[in-house]
Amino acid sequence: MAVTIKEVAEAAQVSPSTVSRVLAGNPRISEETKKKVMKAVKVLNYHPNAIARSLANKSTNTLGVILPSSNEDLFRNPFFIQALTGISIYAKKVGYYIMYTYSRSEEEEIKIIDNYYNSKLVDGMILLTSRQEDKTIEHIKQIGLPFVVIGKTDDIEHDLWTDNDNFKAMRDIVIHFIEKGHRNIGFVGGPLNMRMSRDRLEGYISALQENNIEINKEYIVEMAEFTEECGYSASEKLISKEELSCIVTTDDLLAFGVLKYFKENRRRDMTVSGFNNTPLAEYQSPPLTSVNINANELGYNAAKLLISALKGSREEKNYIIVDTEIVRR
Repeated sequence: MAVTIKEVAEAAQVSPSTVSRVLAGNPRISEETKKKVMKAVKVLNYHPNAIARSLANKSTNTLGVILPSSNEDLFRNPFFIQALTGISIYAKKVGYYIMYTYSRSEEEEIKIIDNYYNSKLVDGMILLTSRQEDKTIEHIKQIGLPFVVIGKTDDIEHDLWTDNDNFKAMRDIVIHFIEKGHRNIGFVGGPLNMRMSRDRLEGYISALQENNIEINKEYIVEMAEFTEECGYSASEKLISKEELSCIVTTDDLLAFGVLKYFKENRRRDMTVSGFNNTPLAEYQSPPLTSVNINANELGYNAAKLLISALKGSREEKNYIIVDTEIVRR
């Protein structure tokens, strides 16, 4: 009976996917692991099945996409639908398909990626979030699956990524409000382990410093998620700051929660802004000034970068910066 790859993996005390990567010559596998696997191959006299190897190397013309939310969240925060639309437009244009699923944690993302990789379902992955010391990105590098990220990564010189200039976008909108006469400006942001959140906070701080406005840490509130509920809770912390006349947020959903809270507490003089320019922004009362990040373009360019790399036709740059604009209302 022929020796199986599973038996080789057990002998080498590694996973079957690691054996496959060693036999495929993946450069990311350590020399120690390679030696263990090749020793097991030799001892067991393992010979890879030529037909199976051919199928494993066959392109699927399919990209995997992980949406970091549940199905219900997509209808509340259209960023992901807009990004997915852009991805789909470019993929269809060049004959690729999209396979997507949902995840709520890095651990779940890693399981999904392993399933896609081991089942040979996709040629590469598109990740829609980027965290500091991102476990998902580190894992996908280890297994050698091509990927692109919407958002900056820790290795911006080598990873494929597309993003806005989030620092400049927030700086611009804060300066816009300063020019309208606001000096006491609050900030409501998402978790700072997200690169986008940190960049936007730094843009806020920079705008104040450039205009000789003291940074008041009590005006800055960081929330765990980008939801209306979090925006509402953040406002409870800021309501005592009577001198505040303006609050900038890093997401429209946060801004919706801020607006709701201050309406209920009869602070209708508060100026509020959002990010992402979601369709509901113009229907708020008052209509919400927001930053249009062009999510469709982010998705389109992410697919373009990854597919170009898969085809070996990628241009010199490994990233694309998408412009933003303030939508004043």
